[in-house]
Amino acid sequence: MTQLDLVVRSRRTVTPEGERATAVAVQGEKITGLYDYAAPLDAAEDIDLRDLALLPGLVDTHVHVNEPGRTHWEGFASATRAAAAGGVTTVVDMPLNSLPPTISVAALEAKLRAALGQCHVDVGFWGGAVPGNIKDLAPLHERGVYGFKCFMSPSGVDEFPPLETAELRQALAEIAGFGGLMVVHAEDPALLRDPVGPTYPEFLESRPGASERSAVQRVVDLAGETGARVHILHVSSADCLDVLEAAQAGGVAVTAETCPHYLTLAAEQVPEGVTAYKCCPPIRSESNRDLLWDGLARGVLSCVVSDHSPSTADLKVPDFAAAWGGIASLQLGLSAVWTEASRRGYGLGDVVRWMSANPAALADISGKGGIKPGNDADLVAFDPAADNPVDATLLHHKNPVTPYHGRVLKGAVLTTWLRGRPVDGVAHGRFLPIEHHMLGEQ
Repeated sequence: MTQLDLVVRSRRTVTPEGERATAVAVQGEKITGLYDYAAPLDAAEDIDLRDLALLPGLVDTHVHVNEPGRTHWEGFASATRAAAAGGVTTVVDMPLNSLPPTISVAALEAKLRAALGQCHVDVGFWGGAVPGNIKDLAPLHERGVYGFKCFMSPSGVDEFPPLETAELRQALAEIAGFGGLMVVHAEDPALLRDPVGPTYPEFLESRPGASERSAVQRVVDLAGETGARVHILHVSSADCLDVLEAAQAGGVAVTAETCPHYLTLAAEQVPEGVTAYKCCPPIRSESNRDLLWDGLARGVLSCVVSDHSPSTADLKVPDFAAAWGGIASLQLGLSAVWTEASRRGYGLGDVVRWMSANPAALADISGKGGIKPGNDADLVAFDPAADNPVDATLLHHKNPVTPYHGRVLKGAVLTTWLRGRPVDGVAHGRFLPIEHHMLGEQ
């Protein structure tokens, strides 16, 4: 056998077949084999994690990098460093809140130029579907975006307006024609209103679960009409689960995700005036959170992704009516979810399925999402028992604003390998799948 480049051994390797003691063999950028934990293997580097866990790199398909245009909020360098520190080896960037938004091939090219040489993990891109850009959808698909994001209610930024029902139907028909995917921010604007006051309960009341349920029902109906494949983003309300479950059982091509903050935080815990907790749709009650976990267990919700949507601290003014709505958690998602999942009796295999395998499958990202021969050697050494105190000022996020500040989470990322290389400050991420273009490869 030719000498391997790397062997990583762990008694707790999380594979698609389950957790087992394994030696993972790496040649070049790929996993070439899984062997018995103690197998004698000739390798340039042989790392034994012993009882620490070895996970596949996470795949986060919902990240707002904000570059170009709003790089004071976040950027490719800071976001991808944060991703790697949190065990995420692939991110898919949302088409907003960058300027320009990714609603044309020209805008995508501007984003690629901005990202060049800055990415510490692999990066893919969503396109955007907005009023008037239906002619741009097929060219963006051909250029390599993984699908298209749309809003049914105001997005919060003027340059990315929502689709009315007729426009959504037209976009879905177009996307179905070339076999694409539409990912939807589903809130019914008719059921939203401005908060009547500055507190969190008043903000929460302004965005009821009924708004999500109504919008999800509309998406499901339109997907059935057009034959389009759709995915519901950041489900916060358990009111949606029966609609989704019925549609899935009826053969509609619909999947859905939720986020770490909906699974780990609750409205009852939001401190007065701490607007780092504000996001849209909002963090709801503890009983609602329990039902979201049940939806995950039943497979109605298939993915857990960050919806990392940071901003500068000045936009998080201490008023829930006026503050920017977005949670910053890209570096913390794995530990946050593991903290709650382990408490509820779930295992690392469940977390890997929700945060790696299923997001990779959603976007059809080849070579990612699992420790198996032929896949990229994206690996994470994880100590599931470690205390992980959160200090927002020490995170790689560009702005030190997160609702997890001051919490002690469970589980810590020790090392992240991207395609067989430790993520060590060199930006050797790639654009996926766009031309497989190397970024700053040494």
